[in-house]
Amino acid sequence: MYRKAVMLLLILIGYLIQSTMIRILPIGGVAPNLLIILTSCFGFMRGKKEGLFVGFISGLVMDILFGSLIGFYALVYMVIGYLNGFFASIFYPEDVKLPVALITSSELVYCFIVYIFRFLIQGKLRFGYYFLHIILPEIVYTIFVTIIIYKIILNINEWLEDLERRSA
Repeated sequence: MYRKAVMLLLILIGYLIQSTMIRILPIGGVAPNLLIILTSCFGFMRGKKEGLFVGFISGLVMDILFGSLIGFYALVYMVIGYLNGFFASIFYPEDVKLPVALITSSELVYCFIVYIFRFLIQGKLRFGYYFLHIILPEIVYTIFVTIIIYKIILNINEWLEDLERRSA
């Protein structure tokens, strides 16, 4: 129960930082996707179920506070969290390459899904422009932020695991 409350708090803090980051540090008009970072991290650190849960809550927060359709982002984030959960067996906390690679691929998948369902279906076929001006800067910004905050998320996860071990 304590873990879920902490994760909900992290998701809300991540959303607030993500939604205000454009005004604070405008780099190309995009912000890093902190919810993808959280969803991916808890997916590959804790497994498929945890990734699914964090993805659902993250997506639901995005749907309620940002989206025009409830469930779209929840489904996208759930899939991303679940897919990252497959890598829990090969996750090593000391290795940063796997988290960066998984978060990069998760961000790429997220951007492509958003492009397909939010732009392509509406007949906006300027993929080259969207890729160069939105997807690429957002991926680079997310990778940069991942390198900075990955250790914080890892420490929070280890702290939560330690609390769970002590209470058991």
